[in-house]
This record gives sequence, structure tokens and C-alpha cells, in this order.
Amino acid sequence: MKIRPSASTNKKVVVQLLGQRAVKGYLSPSRLGEAQKIDLLTPEGEHKEIELAEVKCIYFVREFQEPFEPERKAFLSRPKLDGLWVRLRFRDGETMEGIVANDLLELLNSGVQLTPPDLHGNSLRVFIPRTALSELRVLGVVGAAKRVGTPAKAPDTGQARLFGEEKEQA
Repeated sequence: MKIRPSASTNKKVVVQLLGQRAVKGYLSPSRLGEAQKIDLLTPEGEHKEIELAEVKCIYFVREFQEPFEPERKAFLSRPKLDGLWVRLRFRDGETMEGIVANDLLELLNSGVQLTPPDLHGNSLRVFIPRTALSELRVLGVVGAAKRVGTPAKAPDTGQARLFGEEKEQA
């Protein structure tokens, strides 16, 4: 199991419930998706417990006054960020695209954290519980794949070495 570093502070969020109602507050992202309830601290200072099964999306936002839903729900062209380019279909039929980490352990958790297509919008990240989704489709792998292992050796061309390089003994 992957262990995430704990977040030291609560982040600004807007929790969109399945009934389209939205609740603003502060949330610690460190245990998000591990419990069946989220503990939201409202701007008024009240603790509010919300069942994860009632949540459609949790938007991590810059400001509460700005619209929290991304202007664009799909990329206009192939994204440049590293990760998996995915399209999510919610139980209510709505769709959204985004970039998720190219990590299967991350995807097997109880929800999906993605970067929305509108990088300059108010929403920085979005968490979607599995219970809110009817489909998750991978549209592509974006970015350079990181290779693990030893690099391949160049073939010996018999060319003279420069600057005192020595020929490796085979």
C-alpha cells in the first residue's frame, strides 16, 4: 500500500453533493478516500461530517468567491502534463476529462484525484469518489515514460577515445 505524506494544513474545497448542492469549507487531503465520511470545517468554524457516498466531486480551489467548476470539462488538444489522460462519466451522465497519476495503486483507492483541463481556472485538483462514477476510460498516456534499469551500452565502433577516456574491458 502506498503511504502518502501527511498534509500539514487544511485546503480550501468546495464539496459538490450528488443533488448538485455545494458546500464550501476546509479539508485535510491526507486521509481523503480512506474513510467513509469526510470531516469538513466550514468557513464559519463548524465541523460538518459528510458521507462520501453523497459526494459527487471535491474541488480544491484557489478562492471561494470564484466559480468552482472548471470552465472546460475536456481538453481542446492532447494535454502536455505527465500522467494518464482519462474521461470520467458520472452516474448522472455528466462527463469530465483530466490527468491522473500514472500509478495503478493510486487508481485502486476509493477515488480518483485528477488535474482538470482548465489549468488557469479556480479548481487546482478534483477528487471524485468511486461511488460517483459509472465509467473511467483511459484516453492516452501522456509524457515521457521513466525507464528503470541499466542503460544500454553503445556498440564498440573502434573509434579513438577522446580526453583520456579508456576503452572498457569486455
